[in-house]
Amino acid sequence: MLLAIDIGNTNIVIGGIQDGVIAFEARIATDRIKTSDQYGAEIKSMLGLFDVRPGDIQDCIISSVVPPVFNSVRTGVMKVIGKAPMVVGPGLKTGLNIQMDTPSQVGSDRIVIAVAALAEYAPPLTLLDLGTATTIEVVGIGGTYMGGCIIPGVRVSLEALTSRTAQLPGISLDCPRRVIGKNTVDCMRSGIMYGTAAMLDGMLDRVEEELGCFTTVVATGGMAQFIVPLCRREIKLERDLLLKGLNIIYQKNRRS
Repeated sequence: MLLAIDIGNTNIVIGGIQDGVIAFEARIATDRIKTSDQYGAEIKSMLGLFDVRPGDIQDCIISSVVPPVFNSVRTGVMKVIGKAPMVVGPGLKTGLNIQMDTPSQVGSDRIVIAVAALAEYAPPLTLLDLGTATTIEVVGIGGTYMGGCIIPGVRVSLEALTSRTAQLPGISLDCPRRVIGKNTVDCMRSGIMYGTAAMLDGMLDRVEEELGCFTTVVATGGMAQFIVPLCRREIKLERDLLLKGLNIIYQKNRRS
């Protein structure tokens, strides 16, 4: 079994992949002060939760956008499975032609998602990842990574709104019943949820106008399942792009 780990700003996604199939998926909170021993214990506990023994793990691949946490997780994994994980970064084969000013600065999660989407959809593609940040990235013909946009995420926007205003309360991000809210909570939900959906619709129009062609739009990330149904554009929802992409990259670079 391949252990695939993606270290994000809010959560660490841990997946087990057996013969190309995702056997399990779990999430633990990203914590910058945890030690490698603590992360190792949590990872081992998650494996046990799904009846997976450390000896069942044949190899591991990690992607990370949180440098302060990466070393602790990597060392913790090594203590559990006794192997050094493969790390997504410069030098690995991805099949992407990255046309950015500084290709090494492209987040590893962006690369992983693009690789996974290209395996299932024909380019040109516009990829949305609705996590801590909302990102838009464009992949052109021939696997050309063209760039994209980075936008404050849904929860980040809500936290900024409630922390910077004296009379707006903290709320749960349930689906709003209507656009025109009749109370403060409904007004906030409408603004955050429908506002994000409308922003994505508008950004997608501008991206395609700039490209001069239509694209297949694919969305992933923790908030995608809540925002995508509110969008007017046709958007394909893929919940497991990160784990699928990690598996593809591992297979391209696997050690004999």
